[in-house]
Amino acid sequence: MSNLSSRAEQLAAFDRLLTIMDELRAQCPWDKKQTTESLRHLTIEETFELSDAILEGNPDEIKKELGDILLHIVFYAKIGSEEGNFDMKTMIDSLCEKLIRRHPHIYGDVKAEDEEAVKQNWEKIKLQEKGNVSVLGGVPRSLPALIKAMRIQEKARGVGFDWEEKNQVWEKVEEEMQEFKEEFNAADGSEIDREKASGEFGDLLFSLINYARFIDINPEEALERTNLKFIKRFQYLEKAAKNSGKALSEMTLAEMDVYWNEAKKH
Repeated sequence: MSNLSSRAEQLAAFDRLLTIMDELRAQCPWDKKQTTESLRHLTIEETFELSDAILEGNPDEIKKELGDILLHIVFYAKIGSEEGNFDMKTMIDSLCEKLIRRHPHIYGDVKAEDEEAVKQNWEKIKLQEKGNVSVLGGVPRSLPALIKAMRIQEKARGVGFDWEEKNQVWEKVEEEMQEFKEEFNAADGSEIDREKASGEFGDLLFSLINYARFIDINPEEALERTNLKFIKRFQYLEKAAKNSGKALSEMTLAEMDVYWNEAKKH
C-alpha cells in the first residue's frame, strides 16, 4: 500500500485541482461556456460510467471515473462561487454539518447498536431537516423505476413500515405470481387487458424487489450483471455463427442453442 498518499499530499493534490479549475474556467473556451444545466447530462453519464467500472471490478477504471465525477463537483462549486451562491468551502462545510447531524450515535448521545438503527435514525433526521410532509417526499421523481422502488421500500422501513420476516415477503411474491399467472397467462391465447396486466406485473416486480432487499441483494446490480452476462453470451453466439459462415437470421433456434450452451461453458 506504499502508493497511498499522506493527508498533506492529498490536500496539496486537491489544491492543485482547484487551481487548474480556475485556470480552465478563465482560459478554455469550452470550460468558460459551461453552466450547471449544460453539465447536468454529462454528470449523469459520468455516474453511469463509474457504475460500469464498479461492476467490472476494475480499480484503475474506478479511480479514473471517480476523478471525472470529482471534476464535475469542483466545476459546479466554481460556477456556484461565480454566481455568488456557494463555493467549495461552504459546500464542504454544509456536508460536514449534515454528516454530524445525521450521526448522533457518533457525535451525540443517541444509541445505535447496528446498521439498521443507523439507517432509521438517518431517515428520521432527514425527514425533519427537509420538512417533507411524507416520508417518501425525498425520493427523486426522475429515478429509474427499479431504483425508485428500492428507495421507497427503504424509506418506509426507516419508520417501521415493513414486513417482519422474509418468509412473509416470499409469500407475497408467490401470491402476486399466482394472481398474474391465473389472470394473464391464458393458455388459449385470448386477448388480455394490458393496462390491468401492466399493473399486476408491476405489483409482482415490486414484491420481488422487496424480497431481494430482505436477503441483502441489490436488484439493480443483480439485473445489470445478468444484462452483461447475456450480452457476452450473445456476442459469443454472433462470433461463433460468423466463424461458421452463417448469419443468425438464417439459423434455427436449435442451431443457436448449440453455440449458446458453448457460451455458457465459457
